[in-house]
Amino acid sequence: METFSHRVNTYIDSWMGPKDPRVRGWLLLDNYIPTFAFTVMYLLIVWMGPKYMKNRQPYSCRALLVPYNLALTLLSFYMFYELVMSVYQGGYNFFCQNTHSGGEADNRMINVLWWYYFSKLIEFMDTFFFILRKNNHQISFLHVYHHATMLSIWWFVMNWVPCGHSYFGATFNSFIHVLMYSYYGLSAVPAMRPYLWWKKYITQGQLVQFVLTMFQTSCAVVWPCGFPMGWLYFQITYMITLILLFSNFYIKTYKSRMGSRKTDHSNGSINGHTNGVTSNEKVKYRKPRAD
Repeated sequence: METFSHRVNTYIDSWMGPKDPRVRGWLLLDNYIPTFAFTVMYLLIVWMGPKYMKNRQPYSCRALLVPYNLALTLLSFYMFYELVMSVYQGGYNFFCQNTHSGGEADNRMINVLWWYYFSKLIEFMDTFFFILRKNNHQISFLHVYHHATMLSIWWFVMNWVPCGHSYFGATFNSFIHVLMYSYYGLSAVPAMRPYLWWKKYITQGQLVQFVLTMFQTSCAVVWPCGFPMGWLYFQITYMITLILLFSNFYIKTYKSRMGSRKTDHSNGSINGHTNGVTSNEKVKYRKPRAD
């Protein structure tokens, strides 16, 4: 196994070039095999889980969903705060920021972006809760595509461009996740649901995030500063896929809502997410969630 792992990492290094030495020895970063294995396990569970649950009663998961959502809210807020402060401390340029020009702020940025990478592993639980509650209609292509790709993408980001212009998408996404997971957690308390006014803005904010991230990435192509061009082109391409898939989801959801005029008061469908406390005995059908 060590020989195979060494060969894989040697091939990746020959293809990508030398890794950033500042993350050497960090948990899960030296070797790609664990990240790849987690992703494969995730996809296998997505495939096998519904089959396993087919003839079983759904689990409510109520006792787990509340602390899970609130914990991710706190983690997302921590990441958003640290990312913003790192940008401020390093005087990061919106249009283009190299990976070795922020001084001590770069080290702070690398630290919080590792947590962002690790959070993508934690967020696999979103899908597992769907499977346990037999909400298989929520496991859309967009949902699986986004979850399955993000962990690997950020493994590569952390090893080659762990700061600099990589900050923007993670910052915006962390902010959206503060709103999203706080909504899920609070909606678990029935008395709080009438006061949760920001649900409709989350779906819109997610799409705005993709568009602005693509724009900000494109700025570094137009006004280069030494940030690797290959990474910029890859990010633009990935954002385009999310914009197309998410727009399709948003349009279908909007048309469906206009046609039915139905309202889901129990953690409903937000950019494809419904990992709150709604259960099959309360809501028989919910629109799929996108990420």
